[in-house]
Amino acid sequence: MEMTDGSSTPDGYGRRTAVLAMQPGLSGALFDAQTWSQLSRVLHVDPGLVLHEFDSDQAVAALADAEILITGWGCPPITEAVLAAAPRLAAVVHTGGSVKGHVTDACWERGIVVSTAAAANALPVAEYTLAAILFAAKGARALEHRYRSGRDKVDLVAEYPAVGTYRRTVGIVGASRIGRRVIELLRPFDFVVSVYDPFVTEAEAQQLGVALADLPEVLSGNDIVTLHAPSLPSTQHMIDGPGLARMRAGATLINTARGALVDQQALERELASGRINAVIDVTEPEVLPADSPLYTLPNVMLTPHIAGAWGNEIRRLGVSALDEVRRYLSGLPFAYAVTPDQLAYIA
Repeated sequence: MEMTDGSSTPDGYGRRTAVLAMQPGLSGALFDAQTWSQLSRVLHVDPGLVLHEFDSDQAVAALADAEILITGWGCPPITEAVLAAAPRLAAVVHTGGSVKGHVTDACWERGIVVSTAAAANALPVAEYTLAAILFAAKGARALEHRYRSGRDKVDLVAEYPAVGTYRRTVGIVGASRIGRRVIELLRPFDFVVSVYDPFVTEAEAQQLGVALADLPEVLSGNDIVTLHAPSLPSTQHMIDGPGLARMRAGATLINTARGALVDQQALERELASGRINAVIDVTEPEVLPADSPLYTLPNVMLTPHIAGAWGNEIRRLGVSALDEVRRYLSGLPFAYAVTPDQLAYIA
């Protein structure tokens, strides 16, 4: 395909225009030199122009020519007014997971095609979850606390006879992209896995190699329960006080999804009792108050929302966006398209 000046791009695409829209500083983490070089071979895109608002004269001028918006965390909502300023806009390629914060009804009404990097972001979350499951099965948090505080030999046979990964049971709440990736990662191990997801059929569960169960069964019947459901009005506080009380004594709850899935006060009470353990990467609110007991409880591993893509993992999201741009320019459907009908059950 030729450009307007008669030349051709090396990859055979006509170089159409894209604009970056995300929080300041993010584009440099998403696109390393190699990825940026490949992106700029197929698109007119200014690396120095990153929109974090759509109201300025500069933003309006950039939107006038944009066929593709490459969006990221911090992208403002793409409203009717924004679309009026972007008459050529036909595609949104998001480098994050959820598109609900910026893709509005007006985008769907225009027929804009939308892609997400949720699949790429699912990989590090699933890896974190696998590590958390293995550590939970080995009793690593309790043993670390015991060893640090006692500073002497730990009699594993006498003090911790139940630790180990062999035939331990894992319950997965939500067969999302991340939940399914966790199932894949668990296959080489000797875990017994069950899943709660109202959208999964018995046939699908058999294909995944897991048992299908309802939520009370998953909570009461497993040594480890890990949450991978989307945060929706219907899932808010789906893990409540009675649900936590159903968990086995000594069981571990892992939350890498969203804090809103769990009743925070009920969780704090249950953990303070010492009856269950937890690996918590997300909370409600996202940053806990300084006096939260979760900071100091020995049966809690608390991390500051690190399970998703961070550091060099963010580059994977940039590569995912590049791949989707190439598909779009080739006339192919997105590999990870988002459609309006999916919004009711995805994050």
